[in-house]
Amino acid sequence: MAAIWLIRSASMGDEAVAQGETLHYPTPCYPTSMPLLQRYSFRQLLVFASLCTAVLVGGAALRWVDLLENLVRQSADASRSAVAVTLDAQLLAEQTLSMERAAREYLVLRDPALERRFTGAANDADATLGRLADGWIPPDVADRWRGLASSIESLLRQPGPFTPAQEAPITSAFGDLDGINATISEQVHAGVAARSRALGVQLQTRRTQLEWQILVIIAIGLGLAASFGIWFARLLRRMETAVLHLGENRLDEPVDIRGPTDIRALGRRLEWLRLRLLELDADKARFLRHVSHELKTPLAALREGVSLLEDEVAGTLTGNQREVVRILQQNTAVLQSQIEDLLQFNAAAFAARQLVRRRVELAALVQDVVAQQQLQWQARRLRVTVDGGPVWAEVDDEKMRTAIANLLSNAIRFSPLGATIRFRLQREPGRVSLDIQDEGVGIAEADRARIFEPFYRGERQPGDMPRGSGVGLAIVQETINAHGGRIDLRDNGPGAHFHIELPDAS
Repeated sequence: MAAIWLIRSASMGDEAVAQGETLHYPTPCYPTSMPLLQRYSFRQLLVFASLCTAVLVGGAALRWVDLLENLVRQSADASRSAVAVTLDAQLLAEQTLSMERAAREYLVLRDPALERRFTGAANDADATLGRLADGWIPPDVADRWRGLASSIESLLRQPGPFTPAQEAPITSAFGDLDGINATISEQVHAGVAARSRALGVQLQTRRTQLEWQILVIIAIGLGLAASFGIWFARLLRRMETAVLHLGENRLDEPVDIRGPTDIRALGRRLEWLRLRLLELDADKARFLRHVSHELKTPLAALREGVSLLEDEVAGTLTGNQREVVRILQQNTAVLQSQIEDLLQFNAAAFAARQLVRRRVELAALVQDVVAQQQLQWQARRLRVTVDGGPVWAEVDDEKMRTAIANLLSNAIRFSPLGATIRFRLQREPGRVSLDIQDEGVGIAEADRARIFEPFYRGERQPGDMPRGSGVGLAIVQETINAHGGRIDLRDNGPGAHFHIELPDAS
């Protein structure tokens, strides 16, 4: 279908050009079933990628904030719990001391108020002990403490007056309570330290998890960025290749760039440009054919008429009339020569852009051109050297051979007898270069800016050679430009030095 569309577009272009109309190429239709990424524009995909990255980073940030809040809350809870349990351990020791003081005073005075004070201190101590038993001390320690407290309370409730025998077991029981209190204090401190270590381990674990999450998010972000960058770089390379092909006049290759909608639209514009360039080349070919017919036919009639006048077919000519006929004949010959040169240049320039490329080793190509013109440079006792190589370029062998032959022919014409013509080839980053330098009179400073203009002849011409047509260097430049290269004139005499650069195909 694409081939039929191109053929119809070309035929429509020929008909429209013949009628003097402006062409409007139809927009190619692409199938509706296309990959997901090709349904949106590059701007939309860029916004989507930015939103995905923002959501990813935002979600990670919220997760990090939540983790930090949990860690801060756990740390604060642990600190409050450690302070509270330490105070409870100290309070238990103080409450035990109050119980002992009330018990000893009660043994001596037998005052019921002292008994109530002992009972209240014992109840307060039991409540404190209950809080400590909730995860801080073993149950058996609390049971031993309560058992001793019960035994002391039983001893205090024995009837009768105070005797020294009653004090001994109470003093021993309170001594045991002090030992248990010391054990409880040690266990509380050990529990606080253990919980602090556990919290530190938990903090380190969360920190490690957080670091891994950060690394994973960074890896995902880098992966997304790399994937998007590689994909976009491929699109740019396709567009660059398409533009280079247009610049190198590879108009036989259709431009088909797949990607987002705006990139595809740009590809369609490049395809329209390719077709337009094909149309312009066709217009130039038709123009050349028209010029050849419209100018050469009346010019031939004019020259024939002048010849008839010169042969005095219409009557005898006077001396002045013969002079006029001579001038007419001379100028019609000049005009015909200029028209033929114009047609030759346009035909050669048009042919220079119709390239059939292949991979060619330039040093071997130059050697072949030098061998083909061996009789010409040997007749002037010249020496031709070719240095460098092998270097490879993707060129049209025939067109490049013609361009190098033109340069060598010019060098032969302008070189004095016994001189040397040098070719030098070398590979540079991304390109190959070819230099040709002779030892002739060189290019005058006033001629350098116009040396590649069609039909321009410099002021320095060899006296023993006929003047050239002035189209050779222009054709050389057209050929080199069509290959995507460039040619310039270097100012490092004594002779002319031309420098050519072409894309490297190594």
